[in-house]
Amino acid sequence: MQGGSNGIGYGLKYQARCIADVKADTDHTSFLTGTLSLKEENEVHLIRISSTGTELICEGLFSHPNEIWDLASCPFDQRIFSTVFSSGETYGAAIWQIPELYGQLNSPQLERVASLDAHSSKIKCTLWWPTGRHDKLVSIDEQNLFLWSFDTSKKNAQVQSQESAGVLHSLSGGAWDPHDYNALALTSVSSLQLWDLRTMKKTNSIDHPHVRNLDYNVKRKYMLVTAEDESGIHIWDLRMLKFPVLDLPGHTHWTWTVKCNPEYEDLILSAGTDSAVNLWLASPTGDKPTSESFDSRNKPVDPLLNSYSDYEDSVYGLDWSCREPWIFASLSYDGR
Repeated sequence: MQGGSNGIGYGLKYQARCIADVKADTDHTSFLTGTLSLKEENEVHLIRISSTGTELICEGLFSHPNEIWDLASCPFDQRIFSTVFSSGETYGAAIWQIPELYGQLNSPQLERVASLDAHSSKIKCTLWWPTGRHDKLVSIDEQNLFLWSFDTSKKNAQVQSQESAGVLHSLSGGAWDPHDYNALALTSVSSLQLWDLRTMKKTNSIDHPHVRNLDYNVKRKYMLVTAEDESGIHIWDLRMLKFPVLDLPGHTHWTWTVKCNPEYEDLILSAGTDSAVNLWLASPTGDKPTSESFDSRNKPVDPLLNSYSDYEDSVYGLDWSCREPWIFASLSYDGR
């Protein structure tokens, strides 16, 4: 099935590239997104799906001082999130809190809870402890990995430990293993790196250039999915890193981001600079095929379930809803 969509639309005022599910909101299906305007005051939108499921409602609109390059929602407090931002050549990161009475204010201001200001290189992303309440936070710049201790009551963040990835590597992002909270996977220009937060040391690596993004499979231990510029999507078993256990073709241009479904283990979303979002059904376990695995000509079924081609620009932002795992949000660079 190609090109179809039953999606609900929403438009931002400016360009944008990041969107995040508000995991801590157990009452609503909601997402946070931030804009990327060089000349105008940027905005953070809190978007919720209506009770009828037919429209997207802006529940909060907040000013943000700089271009937002990364946004991550706190897993245990729906009012807290982090951003990586830029003002020209300078990059920074901070933790923000939505004001408690934002529904009664005309122009609510975000409260800066803590600044992650220990970085000297260009900051790429922040990662929250994967699930539940915990005080750990990770930030990644081009050369370094920082582990922070975040105190919500005192409203500050302290560096707990840090380590350099080395001058030969330029880090670009990462993901926190939901099955092992001491483990991280980091992307760099030349490799995929696995790290242990207890020792702050690299434990393994795969020489694979131009890995844009990665995500752990929440339902399958040891499974990691990567998105790569031109070679598509690879699924890895962390116990056997020599070769991927499954390859998917990806996109017609760069495959920019991948997201594993939080509930259904074989569903994977990907987005790319070909202005498309693809939904895949991929089982990397080597299960014995059943009659449902083949069509009438006895050929394997195409793993591409659907390609959503509603966009006119590159799609950089993508996330599943943890509350309703059949729902996902995607964001193109033109703010749709």
